[in-house]
Amino acid sequence: MTTSSTRIAGPSALASHWSLDTEFDFLNHGSFGATPKVVLAQQDRLREEMEAQPVRFLARELEPLMDQARAGLGAFVDADPDDLAFVANATAGINTVTRSLQLEEGDEVVTCDQEYNASRNALIFAAERAGATVRHVQIPFPIEGPEVIVERFLAACNERTKLVMFDHITSQTGLLYPAAELTEKIQALGIDVMIDGAHAPGQVAVDLEAIGAAYYTANCHKWMCAPKGAAFLHVRKDKQDGIRPLTISHGANSPRADRSFFRVEADWLGTDDPTRWLCIPDSIRFLSELFPGGIDELQQRNHDLVLQGRKLLCDALEVDIPCPESMIGSLASVPLPDGHPEDVGPPPMFLDRLNVRLFEEHRIEVPVVMWPKKPHRVLRISAQAYNRIEQYERLASLLPDLLRS
Repeated sequence: MTTSSTRIAGPSALASHWSLDTEFDFLNHGSFGATPKVVLAQQDRLREEMEAQPVRFLARELEPLMDQARAGLGAFVDADPDDLAFVANATAGINTVTRSLQLEEGDEVVTCDQEYNASRNALIFAAERAGATVRHVQIPFPIEGPEVIVERFLAACNERTKLVMFDHITSQTGLLYPAAELTEKIQALGIDVMIDGAHAPGQVAVDLEAIGAAYYTANCHKWMCAPKGAAFLHVRKDKQDGIRPLTISHGANSPRADRSFFRVEADWLGTDDPTRWLCIPDSIRFLSELFPGGIDELQQRNHDLVLQGRKLLCDALEVDIPCPESMIGSLASVPLPDGHPEDVGPPPMFLDRLNVRLFEEHRIEVPVVMWPKKPHRVLRISAQAYNRIEQYERLASLLPDLLRS
Protein backbone atom coordinates (compact mmCIF):
# COMPACT_ATOMS: atom_id res chain seq x y z
CA MET A 1 0.00 0.00 0.00
CA THR A 2 1.29 3.46 -0.89
CA THR A 3 0.60 6.29 1.47
CA SER A 4 0.82 10.03 1.10
CA SER A 5 3.23 12.12 3.09
CA THR A 6 0.39 14.57 3.69
CA ARG A 7 -0.06 15.09 7.39
CA ILE A 8 -3.43 13.93 8.67
CA ALA A 9 -5.59 16.33 10.67
CA GLY A 10 -5.78 13.91 13.59
CA PRO A 11 -8.55 13.11 16.07
CA SER A 12 -9.73 14.97 19.16
CA ALA A 13 -8.24 14.43 22.60
CA LEU A 14 -11.14 12.09 23.39
CA ALA A 15 -9.70 9.59 20.90
CA SER A 16 -7.54 8.29 23.76
CA HIS A 17 -10.62 6.39 24.95
CA TRP A 18 -10.57 4.28 21.77
CA SER A 19 -7.96 2.02 20.15
CA LEU A 20 -8.29 3.65 16.75
CA ASP A 21 -5.19 4.01 14.58
CA THR A 22 -4.27 7.68 14.93
CA GLU A 23 -2.37 7.55 11.64
CA PHE A 24 -5.75 7.86 9.91
CA ASP A 25 -8.53 10.41 9.91
CA PHE A 26 -11.36 8.03 10.79
CA LEU A 27 -14.64 9.49 9.54
CA ASN A 28 -16.57 6.24 9.30
CA HIS A 29 -17.94 5.36 12.71
CA GLY A 30 -21.18 4.46 10.96
CA SER A 31 -20.00 1.29 9.25
CA PHE A 32 -18.97 -0.88 12.19
CA GLY A 33 -18.73 1.46 15.18
CA ALA A 34 -15.71 1.55 17.46
CA THR A 35 -15.63 0.14 20.98
CA PRO A 36 -13.96 2.13 23.80
CA LYS A 37 -11.06 0.61 25.68
CA VAL A 38 -12.93 0.56 28.99
CA VAL A 39 -15.77 -1.48 27.46
CA LEU A 40 -13.33 -3.92 25.86
CA ALA A 41 -11.59 -4.28 29.21
CA GLN A 42 -14.90 -5.17 30.85
CA GLN A 43 -15.55 -7.73 28.12
CA ASP A 44 -12.12 -9.26 28.80
CA ARG A 45 -12.95 -9.52 32.52
CA LEU A 46 -16.25 -11.23 31.75
CA ARG A 47 -14.53 -13.65 29.39
CA GLU A 48 -12.00 -14.50 32.10
CA GLU A 49 -14.88 -15.28 34.48
CA MET A 50 -16.55 -17.43 31.85
CA GLU A 51 -13.42 -19.40 31.03
CA ALA A 52 -12.49 -19.85 34.69
CA GLN A 53 -15.68 -21.87 35.23
CA PRO A 54 -17.71 -22.16 32.00
CA VAL A 55 -20.53 -24.24 33.51
CA ARG A 56 -21.02 -21.94 36.46
CA PHE A 57 -21.01 -18.84 34.25
CA LEU A 58 -23.18 -20.11 31.40
CA ALA A 59 -25.54 -22.44 33.25
CA ARG A 60 -25.89 -20.78 36.66
CA GLU A 61 -24.98 -17.10 36.42
CA LEU A 62 -25.82 -16.03 32.88
CA GLU A 63 -29.59 -15.65 33.08
CA PRO A 64 -29.61 -12.92 35.78
CA LEU A 65 -26.71 -11.20 34.02
CA MET A 66 -28.70 -11.16 30.79
CA ASP A 67 -31.69 -9.78 32.70
CA GLN A 68 -29.53 -6.95 34.02
CA ALA A 69 -28.18 -6.17 30.56
CA ARG A 70 -31.68 -6.09 29.06
CA ALA A 71 -32.85 -3.84 31.89
CA GLY A 72 -30.07 -1.36 31.13
CA LEU A 73 -30.83 -1.46 27.43
CA GLY A 74 -34.57 -1.15 28.04
CA ALA A 75 -34.08 2.01 30.07
CA PHE A 76 -31.93 3.47 27.28
CA VAL A 77 -34.44 2.85 24.48
CA ASP A 78 -37.62 3.22 26.58
CA ALA A 79 -38.80 -0.36 26.25
CA ASP A 80 -39.97 -3.14 28.56
CA PRO A 81 -36.90 -5.38 28.91
CA ASP A 82 -39.10 -8.44 28.49
CA ASP A 83 -39.88 -7.32 24.95
CA LEU A 84 -36.19 -7.32 23.97
CA ALA A 85 -34.22 -10.22 22.53
CA PHE A 86 -30.47 -10.04 22.00
CA VAL A 87 -29.27 -10.85 18.48
CA ALA A 88 -25.93 -10.61 16.68
CA ASN A 89 -26.82 -7.65 14.47
CA ALA A 90 -29.79 -5.83 12.96
CA THR A 91 -29.67 -8.10 9.92
CA ALA A 92 -30.27 -11.08 12.21
CA GLY A 93 -33.18 -9.21 13.77
CA ILE A 94 -34.71 -8.55 10.36
CA ASN A 95 -34.26 -12.18 9.38
CA THR A 96 -35.86 -13.36 12.63
CA VAL A 97 -39.01 -11.44 11.80
CA THR A 98 -39.15 -12.12 8.07
CA ARG A 99 -38.60 -15.87 8.54
CA SER A 100 -41.47 -15.88 11.06
CA LEU A 101 -43.96 -14.02 8.86
CA GLN A 102 -47.01 -15.98 7.73
CA LEU A 103 -47.24 -14.46 4.27
CA GLU A 104 -49.47 -15.92 1.57
CA GLU A 105 -49.63 -15.76 -2.18
CA GLY A 106 -51.03 -12.39 -3.23
CA ASP A 107 -49.85 -10.57 -0.11
CA GLU A 108 -47.66 -7.50 -0.46
CA VAL A 109 -44.83 -6.07 1.63
CA VAL A 110 -43.45 -2.58 1.20
CA THR A 111 -39.96 -1.17 1.58
CA CYS A 112 -37.97 1.51 -0.24
CA ASP A 113 -34.92 2.00 -2.43
CA GLN A 114 -32.95 3.44 0.51
CA GLU A 115 -33.43 0.32 2.64
CA TYR A 116 -30.19 -1.41 3.67
CA ASN A 117 -29.38 -4.07 1.09
CA ALA A 118 -29.06 -6.99 3.52
CA SER A 119 -32.41 -6.18 5.13
CA ARG A 120 -34.11 -5.79 1.77
CA ASN A 121 -32.68 -9.15 0.66
CA ALA A 122 -34.15 -10.83 3.75
CA LEU A 123 -37.57 -9.34 3.01
CA ILE A 124 -37.42 -10.37 -0.64
CA PHE A 125 -36.44 -13.92 0.32
CA ALA A 126 -39.41 -14.28 2.68
CA ALA A 127 -41.83 -12.76 0.18
CA GLU A 128 -40.69 -14.86 -2.78
CA ARG A 129 -40.86 -18.05 -0.73
CA ALA A 130 -44.51 -17.30 0.06
CA GLY A 131 -45.45 -16.02 -3.39
CA ALA A 132 -45.90 -12.49 -2.05
CA THR A 133 -44.88 -9.27 -3.79
CA VAL A 134 -42.34 -6.67 -2.64
CA ARG A 135 -43.16 -3.09 -3.54
CA HIS A 136 -40.29 -0.56 -3.53
CA VAL A 137 -41.01 3.06 -2.73
CA GLN A 138 -38.70 5.56 -4.42
CA ILE A 139 -37.35 8.09 -1.90
CA PRO A 140 -35.45 10.98 -3.50
CA PHE A 141 -32.08 12.25 -2.39
CA PRO A 142 -31.63 15.18 -2.21
CA ILE A 143 -34.99 15.53 -0.44
CA GLU A 144 -37.09 18.49 0.63
CA GLY A 145 -38.35 17.12 3.94
CA PRO A 146 -39.75 14.16 5.92
CA GLU A 147 -43.27 14.70 4.56
CA VAL A 148 -42.09 13.26 1.24
CA ILE A 149 -41.25 9.98 2.96
CA VAL A 150 -44.61 9.75 4.71
CA GLU A 151 -46.58 10.54 1.56
CA ARG A 152 -44.75 8.00 -0.59
CA PHE A 153 -44.98 5.13 1.87
CA LEU A 154 -48.69 5.70 2.49
CA ALA A 155 -49.34 5.86 -1.25
CA ALA A 156 -47.75 2.41 -1.65
CA CYS A 157 -50.03 0.72 0.89
CA ASN A 158 -53.25 -1.06 -0.04
CA GLU A 159 -55.60 -3.76 1.25
CA ARG A 160 -53.05 -6.48 0.35
CA THR A 161 -50.17 -4.90 2.30
CA LYS A 162 -49.17 -6.98 5.33
CA LEU A 163 -45.91 -5.32 6.37
CA VAL A 164 -43.96 -2.12 5.80
CA MET A 165 -40.22 -2.05 6.52
CA PHE A 166 -38.06 1.07 6.63
CA ASP A 167 -34.83 2.33 8.16
CA HIS A 168 -34.93 4.64 11.15
CA ILE A 169 -31.72 6.19 9.79
CA THR A 170 -30.67 5.18 6.30
CA SER A 171 -27.25 3.68 5.73
CA GLN A 172 -26.52 5.17 2.30
CA THR A 173 -27.90 8.68 2.73
CA GLY A 174 -27.89 9.16 6.51
CA LEU A 175 -31.51 10.37 6.51
CA LEU A 176 -33.42 10.36 9.80
CA TYR A 177 -36.90 9.10 8.94
CA PRO A 178 -39.99 10.30 10.88
CA ALA A 179 -40.31 6.89 12.55
CA ALA A 180 -43.08 7.62 15.04
CA GLU A 181 -45.32 9.49 12.58
CA LEU A 182 -44.78 7.00 9.79
CA THR A 183 -45.44 4.04 12.10
CA GLU A 184 -48.62 5.56 13.51
CA LYS A 185 -50.11 6.31 10.09
CA ILE A 186 -49.24 2.95 8.58
CA GLN A 187 -50.40 0.87 11.54
CA ALA A 188 -53.66 2.86 11.61
CA LEU A 189 -54.34 1.10 8.30
CA GLY A 190 -53.99 -2.29 10.00
CA ILE A 191 -50.52 -2.89 8.58
CA ASP A 192 -47.58 -3.98 10.75
CA VAL A 193 -44.36 -1.95 10.72
CA MET A 194 -40.84 -3.30 11.04
CA ILE A 195 -38.10 -0.73 11.59
CA ASP A 196 -34.45 -1.33 10.81
CA GLY A 197 -32.90 0.90 13.45
CA ALA A 198 -29.31 -0.23 12.88
CA HIS A 199 -27.91 3.30 13.12
CA ALA A 200 -30.35 4.92 15.55
CA PRO A 201 -29.68 4.09 19.24
CA GLY A 202 -26.81 6.23 20.46
CA GLN A 203 -26.99 8.53 17.45
CA VAL A 204 -30.43 9.91 18.32
CA ALA A 205 -32.82 9.43 21.23
CA VAL A 206 -34.93 6.31 20.70
CA ASP A 207 -38.26 5.78 22.48
CA LEU A 208 -39.60 2.40 21.38
CA GLU A 209 -42.77 2.71 23.42
CA ALA A 210 -43.61 6.01 21.74
CA ILE A 211 -42.75 4.70 18.27
CA GLY A 212 -44.99 1.70 18.80
CA ALA A 213 -43.81 -0.43 15.87
CA ALA A 214 -44.65 -4.12 15.81
CA TYR A 215 -40.95 -4.88 15.31
CA TYR A 216 -37.80 -2.83 15.81
CA THR A 217 -34.23 -4.07 15.55
CA ALA A 218 -30.97 -2.19 16.03
CA ASN A 219 -27.26 -2.55 16.56
CA CYS A 220 -25.60 -1.66 19.83
CA HIS A 221 -22.11 -1.97 18.35
CA LYS A 222 -22.52 1.09 16.12
CA TRP A 223 -23.48 4.35 17.85
CA MET A 224 -23.82 2.79 21.31
CA CYS A 225 -20.18 1.62 21.04
CA ALA A 226 -20.80 -1.85 22.47
CA PRO A 227 -18.63 -4.80 21.39
CA LYS A 228 -19.11 -6.19 17.88
CA GLY A 229 -22.05 -8.55 17.59
CA ALA A 230 -24.24 -6.76 20.15
CA ALA A 231 -27.71 -5.96 18.85
CA PHE A 232 -31.36 -6.36 19.81
CA LEU A 233 -34.78 -7.15 18.45
CA HIS A 234 -37.83 -5.53 20.07
CA VAL A 235 -41.14 -7.29 19.49
CA ARG A 236 -44.37 -5.72 20.71
CA LYS A 237 -46.14 -7.98 23.20
CA ASP A 238 -49.14 -8.67 20.97
CA LYS A 239 -46.80 -9.94 18.22
CA GLN A 240 -44.49 -12.16 20.27
CA ASP A 241 -46.42 -15.39 19.83
CA GLY A 242 -45.72 -15.28 16.09
CA ILE A 243 -41.96 -14.73 16.31
CA ARG A 244 -39.53 -17.62 16.54
CA PRO A 245 -35.72 -17.29 16.71
CA LEU A 246 -33.57 -18.17 13.71
CA THR A 247 -32.12 -21.02 15.76
CA ILE A 248 -34.68 -23.35 17.30
CA SER A 249 -33.16 -24.70 20.50
CA HIS A 250 -34.03 -25.93 24.00
CA GLY A 251 -36.64 -23.25 24.60
CA ALA A 252 -38.99 -24.73 22.00
CA ASN A 253 -40.25 -27.39 24.44
CA SER A 254 -39.33 -25.76 27.75
CA PRO A 255 -41.87 -26.34 30.55
CA ARG A 256 -41.00 -23.02 32.22
CA ALA A 257 -43.97 -20.87 33.20
CA ASP A 258 -42.10 -18.05 34.97
CA ARG A 259 -41.19 -16.37 31.65
CA SER A 260 -42.89 -15.85 28.34
CA PHE A 261 -42.28 -18.34 25.55
CA PHE A 262 -40.69 -15.48 23.58
CA ARG A 263 -38.29 -14.82 26.44
CA VAL A 264 -37.38 -18.48 27.02
CA GLU A 265 -36.72 -19.16 23.33
CA ALA A 266 -34.73 -15.96 22.73
CA ASP A 267 -32.37 -16.17 25.69
CA TRP A 268 -30.67 -19.49 24.93
CA LEU A 269 -29.89 -20.51 21.36
CA GLY A 270 -26.82 -22.61 22.15
CA THR A 271 -23.24 -22.09 23.28
CA ASP A 272 -22.04 -18.61 22.34
CA ASP A 273 -20.05 -15.71 23.76
CA PRO A 274 -22.67 -13.60 25.58
CA THR A 275 -20.16 -11.06 26.91
CA ARG A 276 -20.87 -8.70 23.98
CA TRP A 277 -24.45 -8.25 25.23
CA LEU A 278 -23.48 -8.10 28.89
CA CYS A 279 -21.28 -5.07 28.12
CA ILE A 280 -24.14 -2.96 26.73
CA PRO A 281 -24.79 -1.20 30.08
CA ASP A 282 -21.05 -0.41 30.27
CA SER A 283 -21.09 1.21 26.84
CA ILE A 284 -24.15 3.26 27.81
CA ARG A 285 -22.40 4.36 30.98
CA PHE A 286 -19.27 5.32 29.07
CA LEU A 287 -21.13 7.47 26.55
CA SER A 288 -23.19 9.10 29.31
CA GLU A 289 -20.07 10.16 31.20
CA LEU A 290 -18.08 11.65 28.29
CA PHE A 291 -19.62 15.11 28.69
CA PRO A 292 -21.20 16.95 31.65
CA GLY A 293 -24.54 16.96 29.83
CA GLY A 294 -24.48 13.21 29.36
CA ILE A 295 -25.67 11.42 26.24
CA ASP A 296 -27.78 14.42 25.20
CA GLU A 297 -24.71 16.65 25.04
CA LEU A 298 -22.76 13.98 23.14
CA GLN A 299 -25.50 13.58 20.54
CA GLN A 300 -25.90 17.35 20.12
CA ARG A 301 -22.15 17.78 19.78
CA ASN A 302 -21.94 15.05 17.13
CA HIS A 303 -24.97 16.44 15.31
CA ASP A 304 -23.47 19.92 15.17
CA LEU A 305 -20.10 18.57 14.03
CA VAL A 306 -21.48 16.47 11.18
CA LEU A 307 -23.55 19.43 9.95
CA GLN A 308 -20.42 21.58 9.88
CA GLY A 309 -18.59 18.83 8.02
CA ARG A 310 -21.44 18.46 5.54
CA LYS A 311 -21.41 22.19 4.78
CA LEU A 312 -17.67 22.12 4.17
CA LEU A 313 -18.08 19.27 1.69
CA CYS A 314 -21.03 20.84 -0.10
CA ASP A 315 -19.16 24.13 -0.43
CA ALA A 316 -16.08 22.35 -1.80
CA LEU A 317 -18.16 20.34 -4.27
CA GLU A 318 -20.37 23.31 -5.15
CA VAL A 319 -23.58 21.38 -4.46
CA ASP A 320 -26.68 22.32 -2.48
CA ILE A 321 -27.35 20.99 1.02
CA PRO A 322 -29.26 17.76 0.22
CA CYS A 323 -31.73 17.65 3.13
CA PRO A 324 -32.94 19.69 6.14
CA GLU A 325 -30.83 19.67 9.30
CA SER A 326 -33.74 18.06 11.15
CA MET A 327 -33.28 14.92 9.05
CA ILE A 328 -29.68 14.41 10.19
CA GLY A 329 -28.32 12.78 13.33
CA SER A 330 -24.56 12.18 13.36
CA LEU A 331 -24.39 10.74 9.86
CA ALA A 332 -24.58 12.77 6.63
CA SER A 333 -24.13 12.13 2.92
CA VAL A 334 -23.42 14.46 0.04
CA PRO A 335 -23.90 13.71 -3.67
CA LEU A 336 -20.75 13.17 -5.76
CA PRO A 337 -20.24 13.37 -9.51
CA ASP A 338 -20.94 10.03 -11.17
CA GLY A 339 -18.14 7.49 -11.01
CA HIS A 340 -17.08 4.79 -13.43
CA PRO A 341 -18.55 1.30 -12.94
CA GLU A 342 -15.22 -0.31 -13.80
CA ASP A 343 -13.66 1.52 -10.84
CA VAL A 344 -15.84 -0.32 -8.32
CA GLY A 345 -14.45 -3.35 -6.52
CA PRO A 346 -16.24 -6.63 -5.73
CA PRO A 347 -18.82 -7.21 -2.96
CA PRO A 348 -19.44 -6.97 -0.11
CA MET A 349 -17.79 -3.55 0.19
CA PHE A 350 -17.94 -2.42 -3.48
CA LEU A 351 -15.07 -0.01 -2.87
CA ASP A 352 -15.03 2.94 -5.25
CA ARG A 353 -11.67 4.11 -6.64
CA LEU A 354 -12.13 7.43 -4.82
CA ASN A 355 -12.61 5.53 -1.58
CA VAL A 356 -9.41 3.58 -2.20
CA ARG A 357 -7.40 6.70 -3.04
CA LEU A 358 -8.58 8.54 0.06
CA PHE A 359 -7.52 5.57 2.18
CA GLU A 360 -4.23 4.64 0.52
CA GLU A 361 -2.92 8.05 -0.55
CA HIS A 362 -4.33 10.32 2.16
CA ARG A 363 -5.10 8.06 5.13
CA ILE A 364 -8.75 9.05 5.32
CA GLU A 365 -11.29 6.35 6.16
CA VAL A 366 -14.62 7.48 4.71
CA PRO A 367 -17.13 5.55 2.57
CA VAL A 368 -18.04 6.34 -1.01
CA VAL A 369 -21.35 4.57 -1.61
CA MET A 370 -22.71 3.58 -5.01
CA TRP A 371 -26.30 4.81 -4.70
CA PRO A 372 -28.98 4.51 -5.88
CA LYS A 373 -27.15 2.48 -8.53
CA LYS A 374 -23.98 2.67 -10.61
CA PRO A 375 -22.57 5.09 -11.61
CA HIS A 376 -24.34 7.39 -9.10
CA ARG A 377 -22.67 7.74 -5.73
CA VAL A 378 -22.57 9.65 -2.45
CA LEU A 379 -19.88 10.28 0.15
CA ARG A 380 -20.95 9.70 3.75
CA ILE A 381 -19.35 11.17 6.86
CA SER A 382 -19.86 10.27 10.51
CA ALA A 383 -19.21 12.32 13.63
CA GLN A 384 -18.24 10.75 16.94
CA ALA A 385 -16.60 12.14 20.06
CA TYR A 386 -13.11 11.38 18.72
CA ASN A 387 -13.62 13.50 15.59
CA ARG A 388 -12.92 17.22 15.16
CA ILE A 389 -13.69 19.79 12.49
CA GLU A 390 -10.15 19.86 11.07
CA GLN A 391 -10.61 16.31 9.78
CA TYR A 392 -13.57 17.37 7.63
CA GLU A 393 -11.73 20.50 6.49
CA ARG A 394 -8.89 18.33 5.22
CA LEU A 395 -11.27 15.99 3.40
CA ALA A 396 -13.05 18.95 1.79
CA SER A 397 -9.75 20.45 0.63
CA LEU A 398 -8.69 17.21 -1.07
CA LEU A 399 -11.91 16.20 -2.80
CA PRO A 400 -12.04 18.66 -5.74
CA ASP A 401 -8.58 17.68 -7.04
CA LEU A 402 -9.22 13.97 -6.49
CA LEU A 403 -12.45 14.13 -8.46
CA ARG A 404 -10.69 15.86 -11.35
CA SER A 405 -7.80 13.41 -11.53
